[in-house]
Amino acid sequence: MQVSRRSVLAGGAALAAVPLAARAASGEAVVATRAGRFEGDRLGGGMLRFRGIRYGNAPRFRAPTAVAAPGAVVPAHEYGPICPQGRGDQRASEDCLFLNIWTPGADPAARRPVMLYIHGGAYSNGTVTVPLNDGAKLAAAEDVVVVTVNHRLNALGYLYLARFDPRFADSGNLGQLDLILALQWVRDNIAAFGGDPRRVFVFGQSGGGAKIATLMGMPAARGLFHSAATMSGQQVTASGPLNATKRAQAYLARLGVREGDLQPLLDMPVEKLVDALDATDPILGGGVYFGPVLDMKWLTRHPFWPDANPQSLAIPMILGNTHDETRAFIDPNAEKVRGLTWDNVAARMAPELRMDLLPEWVVAQYRAHFPADTPEQLFYRATTAGRSWPGQWLEADARAAAGARATWVYQVDFQSPTRPERGAPHTMDIALAFGTLDAPGSYTGTGPAAQKLSGQVMGAFAALARTGRPVARGLPAWTPYALPGRATMLFDAPSRLASDPRKWERELWSRVPYIQPGS
Repeated sequence: MQVSRRSVLAGGAALAAVPLAARAASGEAVVATRAGRFEGDRLGGGMLRFRGIRYGNAPRFRAPTAVAAPGAVVPAHEYGPICPQGRGDQRASEDCLFLNIWTPGADPAARRPVMLYIHGGAYSNGTVTVPLNDGAKLAAAEDVVVVTVNHRLNALGYLYLARFDPRFADSGNLGQLDLILALQWVRDNIAAFGGDPRRVFVFGQSGGGAKIATLMGMPAARGLFHSAATMSGQQVTASGPLNATKRAQAYLARLGVREGDLQPLLDMPVEKLVDALDATDPILGGGVYFGPVLDMKWLTRHPFWPDANPQSLAIPMILGNTHDETRAFIDPNAEKVRGLTWDNVAARMAPELRMDLLPEWVVAQYRAHFPADTPEQLFYRATTAGRSWPGQWLEADARAAAGARATWVYQVDFQSPTRPERGAPHTMDIALAFGTLDAPGSYTGTGPAAQKLSGQVMGAFAALARTGRPVARGLPAWTPYALPGRATMLFDAPSRLASDPRKWERELWSRVPYIQPGS
């Protein structure tokens, strides 16, 4: 069934005249909610799927607004468009506030745990409309309701204009407000899909995890989720309003828009807004950075600085990363890696570090501690520890020091059998968490070891959603993270629990402060 997303409500009203029984008999499923009657698909094994459910409208550079069509039948057979980004995808649209649901059954009495996923992409790109994020296997394996959400990104989601024009008082955190609206939609409607609004678990990878860390410190998100997992995604600090304003100025200059007259921002085609994302960042260099802003309206303190936000200490949380994060970002065949020697490794890794330690000294320390390493092995080991990992242990330590209810930490050590040169790279845990081992973008392969490990990861995440503790069949007992032991589950074949497994690296990089890029 082909329906324009911009006319979904009108189309839904037209379909209302078609008897529900007729549609159900043709393999479709209809679920009645406060927001409307949603017509989805019946999959095998009783699984129901609803794609492209609109949860809000997104006025440009303004807070989202909720939508509802009580009584209308709204088709939910296709994904909505992705949010505009620099991917060249023709199905991108500013009208992109859609979510997707997989459920083993739409019985309101079932009260299944809800697992809501937020995609990565560093606040700038990404989507959940890819096979890697298909929720059917996870929903079936763990008897849970799976929800995936798209939201505004880059300038459309995080450009800070409040200091220029009072019309845009909510700008800077619009992507976060979209997610809050989606969570409110879940709270109000998910029971009709067999979900329990009192057991909502949010999980996200990379930028998706960082968005969750930020939500944990936003008062407007209080009470909308009850457990969480961040996968290679942390947000220790947020962008300060003055730096965010400088970035806005650079972006406006690239567009040729004056600070005193922002009306052209509302009038110009969205393609121009996307093209201008190549503006030079005045703080970091490179493309202009957009992310959550400490605006003192929606975000009134840093997510995890100077400590873990008291608002979320009662939320049980999993924090994880992969052993070889940067093997995903930096291609082993790239010029930066080809021809690595002990003479050039320090200079080549320096731009990849996010903590300001003397690279030559770092190389000397790593060579002494890991004498068998090649220059390439040291390059990836040090860039992972000095770029992608610190936020995780800082957040875990902060929660432990603050007496949080419970925190569990993992590291994926499982080495890719299909791309051995990538090791255990960034994004490895997405396929493990969804069971989508054979999807494009998966590094896991589909062998017995990967299947077993995926079952453990899915089981642990679902158990946290269900009971507040990550207990899974075949997984060793997972001790909560506490100081000084720093218990960490090493997801591998087989998985095992270790105490502070990267202690030496953690202590080395702890010599200098970690400042979140973009802050």
